[in-house]
Amino acid sequence: MVETTILHSPTLESVIMVEKTIQKYSQECGKYQLWKKLPKKMMYQTFQTILDYLDNSGKIMIDKDGTIIWTYNPKQIRKLISQGVKLR
Repeated sequence: MVETTILHSPTLESVIMVEKTIQKYSQECGKYQLWKKLPKKMMYQTFQTILDYLDNSGKIMIDKDGTIIWTYNPKQIRKLISQGVKLR
């Protein structure tokens, strides 16, 4: 694992904005498309940092096609697994 230096830490407001956008567009688009759908502009590096945090905390998953899935809802996780979603 390569450690990178974060020059700018995301604000709580930014994290919440990304979470809400992912919830709205879950299973519809990948990273770049989701970044373009954010209601406010954000540096792509900051967006990537937030996605890494959400992935490490178990709130999102990225499927084999790069689609971002909001997984914080345990009922939705069981539904996705039953549908045969293949993860990386």
